Amino acid sequence: MKRSLGLAAVTLIAVLTRLLPHPPNFAPITAMAVFAGITYTSRRSATLVPLAALFLSDLVREVLYRYGLSTSWGLYSGMWTVYTITALIALLGRSVRGIRSVNVIAMVTLTGSCLFFLVTNFAVWAEGSLYPRTLQGLGACYTAALSFFRNSLLGDFAYAGVLFGSWALAEARFPVLRRAPAPAAS
Repeated sequence: MKRSLGLAAVTLIAVLTRLLPHPPNFAPITAMAVFAGITYTSRRSATLVPLAALFLSDLVREVLYRYGLSTSWGLYSGMWTVYTITALIALLGRSVRGIRSVNVIAMVTLTGSCLFFLVTNFAVWAEGSLYPRTLQGLGACYTAALSFFRNSLLGDFAYAGVLFGSWALAEARFPVLRRAPAPAAS
């Protein structure tokens, strides 16, 4: 129980950073999904916790926007695409659950970042009116999004480092947060 509360607190703190001023797309979403997928023991929690945190921060951003306290909104037409890809990234992290290798975490984070970029920008092209629905329009959409992808990668890796690093420090300081060892096979 204490481990779950600690993980939820770390996830909540990360998602609250979405409410602070930041460069476009420099956000904790992908890192948060990878972190949840790798650290939560339950697949349900690994998927639902980042989605709930994302939804709550979107609601807060929407309220701030409506009261003129923010220039960015929380709820938007492509939000279901973001929620779906976030859940898929959490499941991707889940596929390497328990592995604490920096290389594995980096590869899952990079894969998640690329998936997020590809899927969300495809949705912008497919659902929107900014680009013609041709291969050239799709190419133009991805090309225009490249400048945002740089910030996404930087944010994903920065937040992954902070999330996994702070959790490792917390586990070292408070052994009760460590995962219980798996029972021995007989």
